[in-house]
Amino acid sequence: MVITPRVLRGMRDFLPAQMIMRQRVIETIREVFEAHGFEPIETPVLEYFETLTGSIDDEKLIYHFEDHGGREVGLRFDLTVPLARFVAQHQNELTFPFKRYHIAPVWRADRPQRGRFREFWQCDADIVGSSSMLADADVVSVIVESLEALKIGEFTVRINHRKLLEAVARYAGVDAERAGSVYRSVDKLDKIGSEGVAAELVEHGVAADSAERIVELVGASGSPDEQFARAAAALDGIEGAKEALDELSQLFEALAASHIPESRYRFDLSLARGMGYYTGPVYEATDEEFNLGSLAGAGRYDGLVGRFSRLELPATGISLGIERIFEIIQEREGATAAASVSQVLVTVFDEERTAASLGLAADLRKAGLRAETYLEPRRSLGRQFAYAEARGIPCAAVLGPDEVERGVVGLKDIKTQEQEEFARDQVAAEVLRRTGAA
Repeated sequence: MVITPRVLRGMRDFLPAQMIMRQRVIETIREVFEAHGFEPIETPVLEYFETLTGSIDDEKLIYHFEDHGGREVGLRFDLTVPLARFVAQHQNELTFPFKRYHIAPVWRADRPQRGRFREFWQCDADIVGSSSMLADADVVSVIVESLEALKIGEFTVRINHRKLLEAVARYAGVDAERAGSVYRSVDKLDKIGSEGVAAELVEHGVAADSAERIVELVGASGSPDEQFARAAAALDGIEGAKEALDELSQLFEALAASHIPESRYRFDLSLARGMGYYTGPVYEATDEEFNLGSLAGAGRYDGLVGRFSRLELPATGISLGIERIFEIIQEREGATAAASVSQVLVTVFDEERTAASLGLAADLRKAGLRAETYLEPRRSLGRQFAYAEARGIPCAAVLGPDEVERGVVGLKDIKTQEQEEFARDQVAAEVLRRTGAA
């Protein structure tokens, strides 16, 4: 029986050209993380189900099952909860503040749509052990610098504070039991508008006049300074509001001191973020051209490590949405993106010249090039050039009997079809020049 080849909905295969671009994106992000002193870790794909529960609004999004040993386990839905477990388990082996990054796949049983998949990668950078807003400024700086390094285009990092949202609920007279509904509804302001948010709040049992007060406050327009001042005036005297506003002021001051342009971030009282473990500032970066949603987000989660340990450790971090970032880069670059890892194909003129071609490829690799030899020596040069074109290899090296005798190599530009001769010891430098790697 022939098995029909297929993948589960919301999960994907990646062709070589896609993986080359993804690896380039990941490496760019990794460089920014390490430039800020974040160090890599790895955690298991599977965790005990009890480890994952209680930290996500909808536990139905967790893929979980009973393994052969009768243990209830789940696929990680993010990289933050495993980090909290990791820190609690290895706290005596770590130096605090602990700065880690983790780039790996996660799984959510979500409805697939553009830019959203059931299996996707996250790129996280977190700081555990510091309650200072300098830590929050550090991770927000990582968001900005990463997206700028990837040449995403125009984007904005929206910043709010979960304690401000709690204060907004108190300001509107909403009891603690309905506060979660306030956060979730307010977070949809940019999607369903003020009337939609007000209607949804009422549906969740919030009084109509309270819903109106909430929408009026969080949906007010104006400059970031005006919005900040409006929130400070409206929430004056309400529990938690002053502490939150003071912390945001410290965060904005640290971002300015870190030379992060003001155009890259703004205060947004409607931002809530979905995870239930956030306790302080929250952040979300959105692009302003492709409307793909969040490109990065996260925030402070001071209570999460305490779920796994008596040691209470403050923590903050960010997660870059690599899938959406990848879509933007693919749309921007399209056919101009690198399609092959190889910089040069060393052709094989005939079987008699196979050894000469293998030797040239070896020498080019020693010189730092990514060089491969054509593996079917009986094929014509035309077929070999077509192979290079189909693979996206920019150059082909030709080493026929005449070239071998004169100590030269023919270097063919696959795109223009132009061919020039170079001394054998000059070929590597020329390929490096042509491929932009010199």
